[in-house]
Amino acid sequence: MSNYRRHYIPGGSWFFTVNLKNRQSDLLIRHIALLRRATSFVKHHKPFHIDAWVILPEHMHCIWTLPENDSDFSGRWRDLKKMFTRSLNSRDIWQPRFWEHTLRDEEDFRRHRDYININPVKHGWVARVSDWPYSTFHRDVRDGIYPFDWAGEMADLSAGERREK
Repeated sequence: MSNYRRHYIPGGSWFFTVNLKNRQSDLLIRHIALLRRATSFVKHHKPFHIDAWVILPEHMHCIWTLPENDSDFSGRWRDLKKMFTRSLNSRDIWQPRFWEHTLRDEEDFRRHRDYININPVKHGWVARVSDWPYSTFHRDVRDGIYPFDWAGEMADLSAGERREK
């Protein structure tokens, strides 16, 4: 058994990557309403702030900040994954665990939020960040954090990095 340890800090902020077991699936966007419902339910019962989030067909990235006296992000992910899976009347759809990175400072936070927003372009799903509908980028544009045309066209990405559609 591995000696895997998570970094728990009450009131901390973390960057997460969560993957489906089937990396060719489109389950997350095909059932986006169920994923949103599961997230809302968990967020209501175990509050957290969604700083950034992007949902891609088979994986997602997000930044969460937990309340001051709370560090249980693992329990939130367990509940969210379980509720989404049950709502599909399915089993065993997620890769085990998830990847997390404790955000150290404002620069680390900004870099990870930028990474979240550019991810649909990086994977070749869209040419512009603003074209991807499953992202908090649109909320951040409304809040004045990003301009609508942030990152522009990503034509400089090599063909090998862009996914065939």
